[in-house]
Amino acid sequence: MRPLSVMLSPAPITGHAAPFSALASELVARGHDVRVHTTSKHAPRFTAVGARAVPWRRAPDVDDADLAATFPSLQGLTGRTRFGAELEHLFVGTAGAQLEDLAAAFGEQPWDVLVGDAASWGSTLAAEILDAPWATLNILPFVGRSRHLPPAGRGLAPARGPLGRARDGALRSVSALPLRALQRRWDAERRAVGLDTGSSVLRSVVSTDLLMTCGVPSLELPRPDLGREVHFIGRLAPAGTPAPRPSWWPQVVSAHERGRPVVHVTQGTLHTDPSLLLRPALEALGASGDALVVAITGRPGVTTLPFEAPEGVLVADLLPYEELLPLTSVTVTNGGWGGVLSSLAHAVPVVVAGRDADKPEVGVRVSTSGVGIDLRTDHPRPAQVARAVGSVLREPRYADAARRVAADLAEHDGPAEAATLVEALAATGEPQLRLGPAPW
Repeated sequence: MRPLSVMLSPAPITGHAAPFSALASELVARGHDVRVHTTSKHAPRFTAVGARAVPWRRAPDVDDADLAATFPSLQGLTGRTRFGAELEHLFVGTAGAQLEDLAAAFGEQPWDVLVGDAASWGSTLAAEILDAPWATLNILPFVGRSRHLPPAGRGLAPARGPLGRARDGALRSVSALPLRALQRRWDAERRAVGLDTGSSVLRSVVSTDLLMTCGVPSLELPRPDLGREVHFIGRLAPAGTPAPRPSWWPQVVSAHERGRPVVHVTQGTLHTDPSLLLRPALEALGASGDALVVAITGRPGVTTLPFEAPEGVLVADLLPYEELLPLTSVTVTNGGWGGVLSSLAHAVPVVVAGRDADKPEVGVRVSTSGVGIDLRTDHPRPAQVARAVGSVLREPRYADAARRVAADLAEHDGPAEAATLVEALAATGEPQLRLGPAPW
């Protein structure tokens, strides 16, 4: 097809920008002109694969490693309280400013199609105001409302029986109440750019023409009422040069070759307070000596921890995941969806300890699919981590389930599938609907 002008609009968070880079790389490889509305921190990730960066100018040029520097009201907040404040101030509260940036870029060069993040409210406004097709790329667990499920955010599996279904229905009926402040902020952003109010702050952020979501049905909670615009695309492994191997890398290779379990521990790349998961996990696993423990701080350039790690624990800032995971026996993680999908793509079962943002929804998918254990806390005790890792290493059912999901993920080429869907939307201007019923 003819070369397209494509605008990508990821949220300014490492865990969002990284998978978007995979789509950018694929679109560039197909000969399309790709621009990315992103912050200065993440711009090099996209320019390295041949895309052009459109900077956040009106929108604040945030650093996701220190959001409180831009939004002082976040200082001291933790857990779900902090996540709610981040939603209000960063994600929704900058939507109007993001729109100004995007409208200016569209005026300079109109795009054929806009691909927004499912956490990019600015792209939602741009899609409504500017005349071009709009798709959504969701890099989190899919949580669209369903009459077959409890509301998202609590990490609940669907209840069974008449009483259970009544419980889920009652929870759905009150699920909008905690979102009232966020809805007011969304209404204010819309009024400021001349749009009417009443648009749902959650449902309006995703396109009804094309919604591409990372994951596979075998990891999801079954929902027979899945919209036909929803396409599962597997995973989007970040494009570009991987992190370098640290000097101690041969120890990891040697442990794997000798049959010694390798346990990877990560706090992710956004809320990286090491006291939450790294400290109890390293305390639990480093002393026994049964496994080789490999941890990351999640912060580029930070290779040490603010506490003394047990002897023999290996620590780096970041690691080349596509090389590490084939050597890994189990991943202990705060539950970032991209990291969980990466582990499972290599048939590595997981232990999840995270309760902010989308982490409860990741946890319930891990537990219901059988690919690991959800500790249902973001600050586990060392004994909890030790028991969970021991169970995953001893009981074959976790690795068996991880292998099944790995096989499902291997059936997808996420970047290629997403790029083909984007091309089809741009070419036709028509909704890209999935053939057949929901995959459950």
